[in-house]
Amino acid sequence: VTAGDFPLTALAPSLADWLVRLEHGLGFVLVRGFPAREWSKSDVALAYWIIGRHLGEPVPQNTAGELLVDVRDTGADAAHHGTRLYKTRAELSFHTDGADIIGLMCLRAARSGGVSRICSSARVYNEIVRRRPDLAPLMFETYQHHAHGQFGPDGPKTFPYPIVTRAGDAFRMFLLPWYIRNAAEDFPDIASLSDAQRELLDLLESIPLEDGMALDMSFQPGDMQFLKNSVILHARSDYEDHDEPDEKRHLLRLWL
Repeated sequence: VTAGDFPLTALAPSLADWLVRLEHGLGFVLVRGFPAREWSKSDVALAYWIIGRHLGEPVPQNTAGELLVDVRDTGADAAHHGTRLYKTRAELSFHTDGADIIGLMCLRAARSGGVSRICSSARVYNEIVRRRPDLAPLMFETYQHHAHGQFGPDGPKTFPYPIVTRAGDAFRMFLLPWYIRNAAEDFPDIASLSDAQRELLDLLESIPLEDGMALDMSFQPGDMQFLKNSVILHARSDYEDHDEPDEKRHLLRLWL
């Protein structure tokens, strides 16, 4: 299903506004009120997919090539280095994902917790430059990230990427702290960290937790959140789920 199959004429002005807000505004949009409980989950997923196609081109989120991913607790062990944490109820520290726009659609909310938290990565960068100019250059160094099996059993165990890149006026932060720490723990021969680099990672995680740094959103069924990945960090608190299977926390995720 492509954007051309469903022009969404009535929604077109809003879609255009969302893109302007993402690219030139604050870098995030929260859309509330989609009738997620009145429609079947499959119909909501299709509608969300169509909206996403009007905002960008979906890209794969895992080795299976999935373009629309279920974010819910599968019972996976959050402590295992091969686990993608979105498949658990564990807290997710502030991080980025692997696309230009990160989208979430809430089908069902948690019984408690599961709060979405966002923070300006540009502000975090500026705070480190201001407070710790000695650590700031380390953000431009290349770090080995644990692949968590995403490249298959015979593929690379890690992948290299800097935390911050600058190209002219374009700023991008790519932050996955536990990927970097897991790589250093499992593959110390190629991914060891200096004390200063570890201190930087701790600072990158702690600054967004300070008062006034982050914005919290408690998702309701029918909420859609879109983030500009290069300038917005996102996190999630841990959560308690409902007992009824159909009421358990369930989000859909698009990478665009």
